[in-house]
Amino acid sequence: MSKPVRVRFAPSPTGPLHIGGVRTALFNYLFAKKHKGTFILRIEDTDQNRYVANAEQYIMDALNWSGISPDETIGKNEKFGPYRQSERKGIYKKYADELIASGNAYYAFDTAEELDALRNEYQENKKTFIYNHNNREKLNNSLTLQAEEVQKRLKNGDKYVIRFKTPVDKTLVIQDMIRGDIKIDTNTLDDKILFKSDGM
Repeated sequence: MSKPVRVRFAPSPTGPLHIGGVRTALFNYLFAKKHKGTFILRIEDTDQNRYVANAEQYIMDALNWSGISPDETIGKNEKFGPYRQSERKGIYKKYADELIASGNAYYAFDTAEELDALRNEYQENKKTFIYNHNNREKLNNSLTLQAEEVQKRLKNGDKYVIRFKTPVDKTLVIQDMIRGDIKIDTNTLDDKILFKSDGM
């Protein structure tokens, strides 16, 4: 390979590490070793509602017991840390703000209740609600609100998420080592949440 291999396993500390997680970690670990690369353990602690105390240490102990020792992780060769997602919020917010400034992302102020109502409405019509180019111009976000209103809501501390503004009528081509070129029509994608309302 022309570039150094860097792979990562990113479990959520929401409970004990299960066998499926061990298998995924093993695949990454062996791939890294085969290509003289780096196996990274990153803790995906962004789901604070399901966070379990001591689960992080349990995961690390379980991997070490299994002989799947990361080359980089919390407290070990922290070249590109931090390795807890929650500690990288400032980094992600910086880039999310840049995407907003360039018109490639936007603030969405829709409440959970509003979105649930839309999902139910779509379901009654035997459709699936997807937050994307078909409806984002009609929803409660910075694409539809006046700039002054957006700033007012931000200043007032209104809850929001930052969504990626998925391009319309484009074809993404992803080069996969096993499947070759994979083509994806952007019109089938939703506007992914980049930054959640709790800042994670």
